[in-house]
Amino acid sequence: MDRTRRRGYAYVALIVGVVVFYTVSYKFGMAAFEGESRTFLQAFQVVVETFTTTGYGEDAPWRSPQMLTLVVLMQLTGVFLIFLTLPLFVVPWIERRLEVQPGSTYDGDDHVVIFGFSKRGDALIDELEAQEVSYVVVVEDREQWRRLRESDYSVVVGDPESRKTLTDVGVPEARAVVLDYGDEANATIALSVREVAAEVRTVAFVEETEVVPYLDLAGVDEILMPRDLLGRGLADKVTSVITTQLGETIDIGAGVEIIELPLQVGCQLEGVTLGESGVREQTGANVIGAWIDGSFVATPHPDAELDRNTVLLVSGTEAELEAVMEMTMAPGRSMTREVVIAGSGQVGKAVQESLQASHISCTVIDREDRANVDVVGDAADESVLKTAGIEDAGAFIISISDDNHAVFATLVAREANPEIEIIARANETESVSKLYAAGADYVLALSRVSGRMLAESILDEDVISYDTQIDIVRTEAPAFAGQTLKEADIRARTGCTVIAVERDGEVHTGLGPEFTVEPADLLVVAGADENIARFHDLAGVRATGD
Repeated sequence: MDRTRRRGYAYVALIVGVVVFYTVSYKFGMAAFEGESRTFLQAFQVVVETFTTTGYGEDAPWRSPQMLTLVVLMQLTGVFLIFLTLPLFVVPWIERRLEVQPGSTYDGDDHVVIFGFSKRGDALIDELEAQEVSYVVVVEDREQWRRLRESDYSVVVGDPESRKTLTDVGVPEARAVVLDYGDEANATIALSVREVAAEVRTVAFVEETEVVPYLDLAGVDEILMPRDLLGRGLADKVTSVITTQLGETIDIGAGVEIIELPLQVGCQLEGVTLGESGVREQTGANVIGAWIDGSFVATPHPDAELDRNTVLLVSGTEAELEAVMEMTMAPGRSMTREVVIAGSGQVGKAVQESLQASHISCTVIDREDRANVDVVGDAADESVLKTAGIEDAGAFIISISDDNHAVFATLVAREANPEIEIIARANETESVSKLYAAGADYVLALSRVSGRMLAESILDEDVISYDTQIDIVRTEAPAFAGQTLKEADIRARTGCTVIAVERDGEVHTGLGPEFTVEPADLLVVAGADENIARFHDLAGVRATGD
């Protein structure tokens, strides 16, 4: 029984009870205090007339104070019940009539249908909007529909397993279907999609690797595991923090690679400006961008000051990058190889496996006593961190699933060891800046990794790296054909940096301002999500179907 119906039954029962009470009271009151006999029907008539303010018949006026008091109480009760009716029934009825009803259909084609809306939903839709690809989100809950609609999302309400819903949102005409429910629900929805549109491309995010074979049997075309990739990305940052190894780089061709390098406390670059650092002069590498206090800056100004919250995005040969890495490391820190990991979930396991493959010793903290856990306890408890060896460790990797708890663990760890390198995972993009403010040296967002994986899977976008903090894409630029890089002024107009140009199978780097873009060129471009979207718009790039 719904809430409105229960409320209605209670209200009717209240009125019946009040009317019976006053009817009996009036009948016996008239006999006792006025000396006049009334039947129950006559008494009931007077009560109804009083409640509805239609009159009091020939019984008025009353002489006894008792009956006068009873009649006054009846009048006040009648007014109260009338006013009670307004907020309980009349106002909600009017609101329902005026309320916009949830839509259940979507009129369009070559769009993306997203079933479910998780924490990564914002990042997924940002990628679609950046490519100007239409989409529709399908949810089952009306309240969730209302929240998403207030945020200007294209959203409808429907049962994702219903053939009617799939048809109403245009699954047969869709470019792709994204499944963002739980693992079991994704498998069931995939089977329903196959019944309606066998050829449409389906992409699913999975939480547990064990379910991958079942989603494959259900007909999912592409299974994305961003948590595993996130874990490997976090572990890779440790390589450049506590060892002399360069770590995994992004190869863009012609021997040129790209890497993100966090600055350690006490390193050669801490406290100097980019112009004073001498990175280009001493190593030959190029600083093509930097994350400063959590915000990405394309080609930072020479006066930009570098500190422990700076992460440099550097391009160059392997030897040049190794030289830059030496400048970002504190003297003597390379001998410290112990790593403390907070969280042993899917991300934490991926971190641990990656570190062990690199022969880096690690201690795992988790609230639950599992096979791969070394210290059982709360990673935000200083005593637990000290038991895990936080005071002597070279790095602390936070792979906790709760962002607020991760922020607090960062604060505690920074207090316990001011010099330790803290590398954190964030579920939501909004938490990245909070983790940096709490003292993290490097933060990678799960939602951002998920969005980039989706971009390469269903959009016409060649994403070179998922697990960096910025987008690095290889893309056409028809609108810039025939212009020099100076004339195109890409950096000033878009905030992006052109790292290289691929032409006739060869990759050209070290581009000067007079380099002319040809129609068939592929530009390797780096920038934040919004910068890449602006570049696509100015370059005349439009997403196309598979």
